[in-house]
Amino acid sequence: MSGSNVNLPPGFRFYPTEEELVVHFLHRKATLLPCHPDVIPDLDLYPYDPWQLDGKALAEGKQWYFYSRRTQNRITENGYWKGIGFEEPVLTNSNIRVGMKKYLGFYVGEAPAGMKTSWIMEEYRLLSSDSCSSSMRRSSKTKTHPKIDHSKWVICKVYERSSDEDGDGAELSCLDEVFLSLDDLDEISLPN
Repeated sequence: MSGSNVNLPPGFRFYPTEEELVVHFLHRKATLLPCHPDVIPDLDLYPYDPWQLDGKALAEGKQWYFYSRRTQNRITENGYWKGIGFEEPVLTNSNIRVGMKKYLGFYVGEAPAGMKTSWIMEEYRLLSSDSCSSSMRRSSKTKTHPKIDHSKWVICKVYERSSDEDGDGAELSCLDEVFLSLDDLDEISLPN
């Protein structure tokens, strides 16, 4: 994708609400319905560190969007994603719950001793497989497919929180994370 919205007409930006992410994108993906415009790519997140997403996910400003399969394994090459806080409901304008949002923070190193970074992921999921079943029955496209549980899809939104949003000063900058991810750290000599 090269960091641009290649499937959007010039002048258009991808700036969806949480409701739109769940109802117009994730629900359609989970029920195998076409999505127009089809701009969010499928990506297996966990082989990638967050600073490697540019060019692989839909970029809008300093945020990256992609579909992924929901999994408990959130380990990357240089760290891991860990849940922070509680899940929050995603509500429509009419206060109807349509999905859930979970916040995850990225930690460099091995669990549980990793160092917290400024990278955040918002993971949006549907409520349950029941929420998709009625749409799947109505779709003539899915009648020819065997019954598959498509509720495992999530939409992920990844971004780096700015340092002025967090006052503890213990988080790593993106440049620090890149240096820590080098394989040959023991060969680097620092001046005394």
